[in-house]
Amino acid sequence: MSGGGRERVLWADALRCAAVAGVIVLHVSGSQLSAVSLGSAGWHVLNAYNSLSRWCVPVFIMLSGAFMLDPRRELTLSRLAGHHILRLCVALAAWGGFFALAGYFVRCGGAPDWAGIGACLLAAVRGNTHYHLWFLYMMIGLYLITPVLRVFVRGAAEEERRVFFLLAVLFACLLPTLLRLRPSQAVSTYLGYLNVKLVLGHVGYYTAGYYLRTCALDARRVRLAGVLGLLGAAATLFGTAALSLRRGSLVQTLYEYDSPNVAAMAVAVFVLVRAWLEGREKPAPVWVGPVAGVSFGIYLVHEFFLLLLRQGGITAVSFPPVLAVPALSALVFACAFAAAWLLSRLPVLGRYLT
Repeated sequence: MSGGGRERVLWADALRCAAVAGVIVLHVSGSQLSAVSLGSAGWHVLNAYNSLSRWCVPVFIMLSGAFMLDPRRELTLSRLAGHHILRLCVALAAWGGFFALAGYFVRCGGAPDWAGIGACLLAAVRGNTHYHLWFLYMMIGLYLITPVLRVFVRGAAEEERRVFFLLAVLFACLLPTLLRLRPSQAVSTYLGYLNVKLVLGHVGYYTAGYYLRTCALDARRVRLAGVLGLLGAAATLFGTAALSLRRGSLVQTLYEYDSPNVAAMAVAVFVLVRAWLEGREKPAPVWVGPVAGVSFGIYLVHEFFLLLLRQGGITAVSFPPVLAVPALSALVFACAFAAAWLLSRLPVLGRYLT
């Protein structure tokens, strides 16, 4: 989320900029992984770009939690519902309809009819929206439980926080990944019996954002985060390649946002950027604030420019991927920023779309 209307925090703004850039790299590279030969040089390059940008979405979630769960910030139920949740609902309706129509016009080949338009809009209302809009549904869910999590953050003792994160790592991160790698009917059955749902989904990331924002960052913790991040990156990159080559098709288990390797990368990026920029006396680059201010809009609109590129036959494999991914990502980023900035200037509606 953009964090607009609040005092700018340099390290948080830098993370917003990095995360939305990471999303674009992720989508530019990931869209072509199945279009190249498994194990080829191009495939390994695309896998590298995709693997090393997987931290982006968890960082976005942690940034939201870092500010939304702050007990010092006044957040009434009416403001939560009438501002934050409403903003996401309006954005979901507007962008869901926009991408439904964009996809329909691409499929119909320039010969639309009212029945087809109505059908695609109805499908969007029923939840069949463009794939990247899943993030809005997920954030609405997290916002709905924010009042409960704020009570926990405000009153939990150190030991209770440790138990919470231990359960989150075990039930929402480690066990799901192990079961995807090596399915076990017995373990799955026991997990179903236990029915531990409080820490499932992305609640762990959301809550961790606040603690990573407020915890003391001494040199030991920063080094530990860096080491774990490097190990997570290596596990994602080389583990995905090894698993895919063994099966003979792309295995995305270690790409999942709830995998421990991706979690390690996300925590490392969050901690290292905060440690590097917090309290920095030098002024931030002039572009950081404007980009961070519309990062939500960049996330929402960037897929439109990827769609235009695909319609023009331009993808990450149109020329060597090692150059194509950063070049196309930079182009999409620039176009998405320009579009999001212009949309943000719209009276009233602008703040809901960006």
